[in-house]
Amino acid sequence: MSESRWIVTARTSSLGEMEMRAGGSGPSAVAQNNIKSTTPIRKTNRLLNTRICRVGPDIIRAVSTTVIGAGLNCEPTFEQAGIGRIQLNVACSVVSKFQPMRLSILALCVALSTSFAAQPEVVPMPTVPAAVAEAGKDVVHQLNNAFAKVFETVAPSVVIIEVSKKNDIGESSPLDDLFFQGAPDDNNQRRNPGGPRPIQSEGSGFIVRPDGYIFTNFHVVEGADKIDVKLRDGRNFSGRVVGTDEKTDIAVVKIDAKDLPVVQLGDSDAVRVGQFAFAIGAPFKLDYTFTYGVVSGKGRSKLLQTGAYSISDYLQTDASINPGNSGGPLCDIDGKVIGMNTLINGMNRGLGFAIPVNMAKEIGTELIAGHKIMRPWLGIRIETLGDDPTIRDLFKGADKGVVVRTIEADAPASKSDLRPFDVITHVDGTPIDSDSQLQHEVLKKKIGQSVQLSVWRKGQTIKVPIKTGELPNEIAQASNALPIQPAPPTQESVGKFGLQVQELTKDVAERLHLPVQQGVVVTDVEDNSIAAAQDIQREDVITEVDGKPVTNVKSFREALTKADPKRGVLLYLDRKGSKTFAVLKAGD
Repeated sequence: MSESRWIVTARTSSLGEMEMRAGGSGPSAVAQNNIKSTTPIRKTNRLLNTRICRVGPDIIRAVSTTVIGAGLNCEPTFEQAGIGRIQLNVACSVVSKFQPMRLSILALCVALSTSFAAQPEVVPMPTVPAAVAEAGKDVVHQLNNAFAKVFETVAPSVVIIEVSKKNDIGESSPLDDLFFQGAPDDNNQRRNPGGPRPIQSEGSGFIVRPDGYIFTNFHVVEGADKIDVKLRDGRNFSGRVVGTDEKTDIAVVKIDAKDLPVVQLGDSDAVRVGQFAFAIGAPFKLDYTFTYGVVSGKGRSKLLQTGAYSISDYLQTDASINPGNSGGPLCDIDGKVIGMNTLINGMNRGLGFAIPVNMAKEIGTELIAGHKIMRPWLGIRIETLGDDPTIRDLFKGADKGVVVRTIEADAPASKSDLRPFDVITHVDGTPIDSDSQLQHEVLKKKIGQSVQLSVWRKGQTIKVPIKTGELPNEIAQASNALPIQPAPPTQESVGKFGLQVQELTKDVAERLHLPVQQGVVVTDVEDNSIAAAQDIQREDVITEVDGKPVTNVKSFREALTKADPKRGVLLYLDRKGSKTFAVLKAGD
């Protein structure tokens, strides 16, 4: 193998580029002093990358040659910067064309030396001009001061709420008795061994009126026997609950004080995703902890389920919110409260949520006035079209909307023409894209007000008027308290779906207090079956199959035989007066 040693010289041109010339000796040196490659010099003064230089069939490979010349300036030439010619001595391997084309690199950038022409002095040039650096520091200081001002403005109006509750769980552990009991001759009565001890918890809140009204979370004061409120200035007050709203997790606490500092309430509707957000509270009993982040999202729903109905439109933030932050304020850069922090069980890992302040203000004002919180209600359970992909094919022709899953017994919707499996597309002309949007539109109405629903049903659009009712405190749940004792001769098994049915006789309907008199009643559902996966329950009455009425077990089986189990069999169910549906698909 024929090799030659080369000396590669680099110099700058007036355009700030590098020109490489190579010279050497050996059988492969066919074009000495004729090697040329231009490579832009990076102004970071740190890295100079050389290109592959070809000399006829020979290859010179010099990889990532590094120039670490402190203070090198390339605008426009090294000579003008007071730096002379740069020489780079690079040991390279040249492979002759007469050898196999296997490129053997014997030495890549083995030695690097940088020499400069004699100059009186080299003055390092700063990477960032001093004026620019100072301006940048000023911006940082301004931001720092703005953050600190938020805390200084809001913190005096933030309170720490300490709650004591009775422990109804029962007696304490024997281990507690062992560790807390005194010596045999000690009359220490620090505690009552075996007796229940009160539960202590801590949350936050913020003052909204100078006469002592405080907003906080319902779950902070729920079941409280004693409430102690601590202010930023060190004063302590006894607090009492004025009113609560469990569905929004909002409560109002009152302390007897005057001339208290109050927060300034902002507009949560005007909040933008990406803007700064600041949280103040007492996480893990670390009072007046201040954290910041940004608003990560708006309109988050389905986070807090309170029974069968939930009101939610949360702000999401990456500002740290932990136990003890609940009830405290979420603020913007101006120190205005945009939300009430709340801790969603199991969701505090880098995710923070806050109740929009507009909702807190509306509910809190009603509670302070002593009014009962009343909400309009249609009495339906819904889901966004497409949330359940297993039944999406059954809604061909419907693009957007919400699917009516269940119509509650004795609800306003039960008195209308609305049916399970309908798709609601509009409310009084407003397009509906999601279940939360439908809920918000209904909440805008007054109790007793008529609303017009546009409904997609089997490819047709119809209008369904419904008069809203008042949302009850508790929504009745279906109960299976009365067991069925079916007559064996009439019981039929639908093996592939995992359910058993029997005739719905008048006697069975009366015994089970069923409002319907026609259909078949489910007597058993196998565990891990298709029917169980679709939440079909014992004592459900199947009234229709794919829209065809079911009068007895025979008609039910005939309808199943005609249905396509791969596409899905649509069952209409009556569950203690509530109307719902289920889709059975073979192979699910």
